[in-house]
Amino acid sequence: MIPRPSRSAIIALALLLGLGLTALAIARTLGSAVRAAAGGGTTTISHSLVVARMQAVSKLVTSETTIRDVVVYENTRLGSTKRSLVVVTGKAMVGVDLAQNVGIDIDAAAHRIVIRLPHAQLLGLDITDLRTYDERSGLWNRFHPADRDTVLQLARERLASAAREMAVRQHAEQSARQLLAGLFAPDGYSVDVLFEPFLTPPAAQ
Repeated sequence: MIPRPSRSAIIALALLLGLGLTALAIARTLGSAVRAAAGGGTTTISHSLVVARMQAVSKLVTSETTIRDVVVYENTRLGSTKRSLVVVTGKAMVGVDLAQNVGIDIDAAAHRIVIRLPHAQLLGLDITDLRTYDERSGLWNRFHPADRDTVLQLARERLASAAREMAVRQHAEQSARQLLAGLFAPDGYSVDVLFEPFLTPPAAQ
């Protein structure tokens, strides 16, 4: 018997297809614009031109997926337990920051550009639905607003964890590779994209 694909695998394949089509469409559009502006001549790629083009599309290298998970909250005090079962749905946005922490090397003779980027990361998470299916207070351990705040925080953590497990980051990085290759292909340049840890550590809070 052939095993059925998991929900995560189906979502991952759909994302990969969508990202590939988006990157291809953007690359074709930008390629036409570059050829028209250049008038068919030779374009010299400079560091500033690479940065400018990357900044122009920085908001497009993202992957959005809808995630649903179950949160079970329990709290026991003096032998009395309160319990809540919640189904949470949210949208996770994962992307590559093309505007910061970018390293660029240009080999004009070989028509080759090497771009070093930080790995894709979770940029945002919005909870779109939160439904409680079972909420039971203990005999002397009742539900309070603080408990529901805790449930909401647990829901956000579960969705963020699920987004990382679904390999959405890899899809965003593949989209970035395709998009950046398409940006400079009309000029005859090949592009190698390398993903590294953040070049500049985030400031301490």
